[in-house]
Amino acid sequence: SGPRLRPKRNVAEAYADPESLTRRAFGALAAVDENAPEYRAAELPASNGIATARSLARLYAALIGEVDGRARLFAPATVALARTEESAGPDRVLVVNTRFGPGYMLHGPSSPLLATGSFGHPGRGGPLAFADPESGIGFGYVTNGLQSNVTADPRAQSLVRAVRASLA
Repeated sequence: SGPRLRPKRNVAEAYADPESLTRRAFGALAAVDENAPEYRAAELPASNGIATARSLARLYAALIGEVDGRARLFAPATVALARTEESAGPDRVLVVNTRFGPGYMLHGPSSPLLATGSFGHPGRGGPLAFADPESGIGFGYVTNGLQSNVTADPRAQSLVRAVRASLA
């Protein structure tokens, strides 16, 4: 018999380990009341983006095209850059394989977006927002219930599959 391999660690196990990068990254907010007015008023990069699903969808739509007659926010070259893979592989914090461009997560098995050219980002607890330049879609989904996952939330993914099916 060959060497015994340890089963792949999941994010819940990584979060339970106080020495893991996952726990250290997400545990920093464990004692914070994310509903407190002070938290919501703060500007905490990569932590407290607060928006509605509609505003997220409109933001991502505006990156790739006109919204309400206003010029798009990203030039075609910037859209191409946002979709350029800069890193791919095992993510030691999220405990899945990820793909990232500069500032955005890219479509992949652990966080499926609409299609290969989509770019955006999931949020802690289930939200998801992205742009898909080929279809011209800006997508936004937010939750009321915080789940322990960060990528591929089943609620968001069922909506992504429905949008994909509607385009077929």
